[in-house]
Amino acid sequence: MKKILYSAFAGLLTLSSCSLDINDDPNYPSSDNITPSLQFPAAINSVADAVGSQLFIYGGFFSQYFEQMPEANQYNDIAELNLDESKDLFTRPYRYLYAGALQDLKDITTKTNNPADLFAVAVIRAQAFQLLVDNTSETPYTEALQGSANPNPVYDDGKVVFEGILKELDDAEAALDGSVMEMSDPLFDKSVSQWKGYANALRLRIYMKLIDGGVNVADYTAKAKALVAAGEFFTGDVKWDVYSPVEGQFNPFYGTKFELNANNFCAAYPIAAYMNETADPRIGYAMVRRTSDNTYAGQLPGAKQGNIYDAASHKNNTVSAINVEMTKDAPIYLFTQSEVQFLIAEVEYRFNNNAAAAKSAYEAAVQADFASRGVAGASDFLAAAGSWDSASDKLHLLYMQKWVAFFMRNHMEAWSEIRRNDVPALSPYSAAQINSAPESYTPGDLIAPDVNYYGKGNIAMRVPYSSASRSYNKNTPSAKQVSDKVFWDVK
Repeated sequence: MKKILYSAFAGLLTLSSCSLDINDDPNYPSSDNITPSLQFPAAINSVADAVGSQLFIYGGFFSQYFEQMPEANQYNDIAELNLDESKDLFTRPYRYLYAGALQDLKDITTKTNNPADLFAVAVIRAQAFQLLVDNTSETPYTEALQGSANPNPVYDDGKVVFEGILKELDDAEAALDGSVMEMSDPLFDKSVSQWKGYANALRLRIYMKLIDGGVNVADYTAKAKALVAAGEFFTGDVKWDVYSPVEGQFNPFYGTKFELNANNFCAAYPIAAYMNETADPRIGYAMVRRTSDNTYAGQLPGAKQGNIYDAASHKNNTVSAINVEMTKDAPIYLFTQSEVQFLIAEVEYRFNNNAAAAKSAYEAAVQADFASRGVAGASDFLAAAGSWDSASDKLHLLYMQKWVAFFMRNHMEAWSEIRRNDVPALSPYSAAQINSAPESYTPGDLIAPDVNYYGKGNIAMRVPYSSASRSYNKNTPSAKQVSDKVFWDVK
């Protein structure tokens, strides 16, 4: 059913999201004939496309899951942080979130008064704005989506946006009156309780960023504790599962590989080193053993041919390719059960001082990730390298295992968590030093790209504004660099 539905609204999305100007109404063929049951799946698809394509790719590099194959050049700019607005890194997600998802969601609110439908709209709207803030910090919000009435919306501070969408969620949930959803719902099959659980998970994700950003810490800590105490979260994973192993219906990440007719992705050194060090059975889920010695190994970040490696050893068989083939019809994960449980564990440990409850949620998080990948051995792993009881720094273990669980699931959120927690830590050693003396390296530490346009020692902290915004909106702020931080990253 979902596969059929996807084909139906994919064409609609193409028609409705053709403008790069977030203030232009999409070019609908006929607004009266496009019902919320068509627009709502299209809006979710727009968010999923952002999460599962461009954000997945550069989030994978920034989280140091990906490097490009040693003999490839497709992703040099991302790998080497050679990024400014002219590179158009954020233009596609910007377009899909504003001209696609948010415009469709706004239009739905003019066509229905059903409280359950409007609540689901508020949830997807919240996730879209969360993604925008986590990428660029400031983004149009209070004046956005007004069309020709305001072609130059101001960019609001990320704090204003986060607090605004939290209020929208609260107001929409307060308006629920027991009615059932009327529009199509490919995510939860019209389960309002599941939508409430999804909203609570988004709230908790945002609360933690506000807390660690120093915003109303006592208030948001209390709210985070209350959410965890209530325990009303979604079951399973929130995943956009509409893809098929057929050309034109591929998962968008696989589609990138298909269009290039080449797999330019290999494992990055940090993720391969950490999973090897911890004997993690999940290592083979997306990595391919290198042919040189049948082991798993990653590429040092920002390493170019002739720069670190000598030409004789710099070949594709010296690193582990990412198994892109397994993503052909894979779903896009908007929120995993594993992430929910990690968030619960963090609240229990940091704010409730309840180590037993934290351990239970931590182990549930790891088990959920193993299960979602169909990988056996979770119990043995939790008794060995993943053991909560054996960890001298339990919070560090939690964050490291959360980083592993985001691999090939949600790379955008992985990058956000790295910035929020500073885990994995940035190695004090350069890529060249690690190449010369690998024993000095702590497995899992991030490594500043060897070729780095922002200077040695820098990693990505945000992305530049969309060039589409610069072209259309005179209120786009002055340009930012990838080394500038988003508002909640204060560490």
